Amino acid sequence: MKFKVFIDGNKGTTGLRINERFQGREDIELLVIPEELRHDNETIKKYINESDITFLCLPDDASKEHATFLDPSNKHTKIIDASTAHRVDPNWAYGFPELSADHFNAIKKNQLVAGPGCYASGFLSIAYPLVKLGIAPKNYPFAISAISGYSGAGKAGIKQYEDPNRSVEFDAPRLYAMQQQHKHLPEMMIIAGLEEKPLFNPYVCDFLEGMIVSVPLYVNRLNKKITASELREEFANYYKDSSFVRVSPFNEKGTEDGFLAANKLAGKDYLEIIISGNDERINITACLDNLGKGASGAAIECMNIMLGLDPKTGLNL
Repeated sequence: MKFKVFIDGNKGTTGLRINERFQGREDIELLVIPEELRHDNETIKKYINESDITFLCLPDDASKEHATFLDPSNKHTKIIDASTAHRVDPNWAYGFPELSADHFNAIKKNQLVAGPGCYASGFLSIAYPLVKLGIAPKNYPFAISAISGYSGAGKAGIKQYEDPNRSVEFDAPRLYAMQQQHKHLPEMMIIAGLEEKPLFNPYVCDFLEGMIVSVPLYVNRLNKKITASELREEFANYYKDSSFVRVSPFNEKGTEDGFLAANKLAGKDYLEIIISGNDERINITACLDNLGKGASGAAIECMNIMLGLDPKTGLNL
């Protein structure tokens, strides 16, 4: 059986990567809109409603508009939105199935799924279990430090970084969103069930893809006293059945040599959690590919679940 798939916005970073992943998949028939009709709304409506799955890989406003192109009588076509537009909309399932059985089942049953943000995926893999298990209070003052490869900056950002005549400023890590209004913050807060938005300091750096998201914890601010190794066991048990979220063995240094490269999982579609530190201050770090589990890989995982396939189909684990 072949599933008809339409990628609405196949010229952007995520759309291109999803398209690449379908090459060689015999169960997928890509519906490719003629180039001259790529911006014709009536043609886009036709392709959306003829598909089994449509991926919206568009800017937020365009995603909101194109989501309305789904005929209300069409109960067959399923939509996965890779933009920020619908991530906190209660009518859309949130596309991070490992967070809980409820999330998995909502993705499986819902016609509309919103893919998570890359930074949000890293943070929620940490914060959601902390709150769900009662380890951290909902009003814990979470702070996040994160580093991403420049592919997360989109086509314009990639062009800047790959320009041979670029400014020397692009050689160094660059902090941004310093006004504390990053577009991933609403989903971080709402999906984790927090009472306050976290402090979030993201950096874009001079490497193509990969990401680390670190969340430090003061043990005396948690709901219960817990050691770093005990916390690692809590996480290992929480994600014990998951191929997509893996928890590393405990090491107070984090890794054997005490260093963690942000591009460690480039090309992979799973996320790794590393817990380090001591019994007073614990650091939890999520490592992932911002274009994999942070974008196109997560979208295809959701598609597989929505179509009743093995979630790992076509992914690099």
